[in-house]
Amino acid sequence: MLSDFFSGVGLLLRGFGFWRRRPGVMLLGLVPAAIVFALMLAALIALGANLPSLVLWLTPFDDAWPEPWPTIIASALGAVLLGGAIVLAAVTFTALTLAVGDPFYERIWRAAEQELGEVPEAGAGFWRAVRSSLALLGMGVLTALLVVLAGFVPLLGAALAPTLGIVLSGRLLAVELSSRAFEARGIPGAGQRALRRGIRWELLGFGVATQLLFMVPLGAVFTMPAAVAGSTFLAGRALDAARLAGRNAP
Repeated sequence: MLSDFFSGVGLLLRGFGFWRRRPGVMLLGLVPAAIVFALMLAALIALGANLPSLVLWLTPFDDAWPEPWPTIIASALGAVLLGGAIVLAAVTFTALTLAVGDPFYERIWRAAEQELGEVPEAGAGFWRAVRSSLALLGMGVLTALLVVLAGFVPLLGAALAPTLGIVLSGRLLAVELSSRAFEARGIPGAGQRALRRGIRWELLGFGVATQLLFMVPLGAVFTMPAAVAGSTFLAGRALDAARLAGRNAP
């Protein structure tokens, strides 16, 4: 289990290797990532600047409470709201970047498929990217709400919320990024889920590592092209595992 998790991390590192092997293609992937990152950063800065006023508006009931309870509640609520916003921004970043930069990431995907020795005839297509991005946005909103609610768990909330956010959003990223390779092969949603079950810990390792790097300043911009390449290798690992399981079946 642990070895599979780190194997997934290794697939992301293999994606970073594309910066050395295919620098021209990877540089193209920076363009949409940088644009969307600038928009996300501006939105988070605006939220941070208005966070005290927002918390004050949400907590009119604690005016008569003795200190330190108003301060504790305000700090906890501010941290939870900011944490949820960061989770939402991470998933929104991926969804918007994939939709805006689909032609760029199509080239990275094809380069990674060539390295695996198998390039499907047809790509996933622009409208597929739009549909998947909208679905990812919806799941991202639900994940952010769940993280916010987890932050209110007594005693455990401060640690539970960010941990849950990293795990859930990381898995969402891995599922979305790997779906391009599956859909290009005409594999439906049920088939994709079955394939991912065979590499669940590698999927999680890849997603968590990607999410953690997304949280580093400017990390999302440079990680996004590598994540597209690495997710192609992740999908290839799932297909290989399914073929092996088929050969070993009685």
